[in-house]
Amino acid sequence: MNELLALGLPSYLVILLVLLCAYIIFGVAGFGSALIAGPFLAWYIPVAKIVPLLALIDLCAAIINVSRDGRSANWPELKRLVPLMMLGSLVGATLLLNIHPEALMLALGLFVVAYALYALLGRRPQRTFSPRHAIPFGSVGGVCSALFGSGGFIYAIYLSGRLPDKNAMRTTQVTLIGLSTLTRVVLFALAGVYLDTSVLWLAVCLAPGMIMGVVIGRRLTLKMSREQFLKVINVVVLAAGVMLVVRYFVG
Repeated sequence: MNELLALGLPSYLVILLVLLCAYIIFGVAGFGSALIAGPFLAWYIPVAKIVPLLALIDLCAAIINVSRDGRSANWPELKRLVPLMMLGSLVGATLLLNIHPEALMLALGLFVVAYALYALLGRRPQRTFSPRHAIPFGSVGGVCSALFGSGGFIYAIYLSGRLPDKNAMRTTQVTLIGLSTLTRVVLFALAGVYLDTSVLWLAVCLAPGMIMGVVIGRRLTLKMSREQFLKVINVVVLAAGVMLVVRYFVG
């Protein structure tokens, strides 16, 4: 609660606006909220509280989306990806404890930037992936989630080449992110992070920005063609790659 009192009304309104923009992207793409919200929140909120705070808000956003559009999710794809995501997360956590992931961060960031630019420039036909491609994409997505706190852009690349329906793609993506975030929330809860009630108060007070963003994002998605939707996805994927490269050089 002290953080809320220290923010003041102008700062609080700025944060709400940032959350609104971040969750419009989340409502459209099914991921990417942390890319926008994280750096801005660091100006106002202690960094140690940002990850558990966004995990809690992301989980709530995923629940809202899945409760409304859960029937559109492609469950065969989820059954393929979720076990691989969990296995990849275990591998990523092990790597995080034993190596310095900076080189991996740079290599992955450059690959993602190149892929997104290639897709946005229209230099390739629409790629169709086979079910066996779930093995590298699912496992690498899990590794990225553990190493860098974000794997949604990896799943987005795979799902864009598997699901022709944009609503199915978005809802499947949101469900994946929700399951991944649920794992983090449970771990934070077991570690006692949420015993600090200031994190819970912040989540409650910032929830209006998230809810409005998710609603607006969903409505925008319903009005988009598949081509427009994929362009948005590739822009967010590009932003994810750029952020990884920036994090490598900034440290």
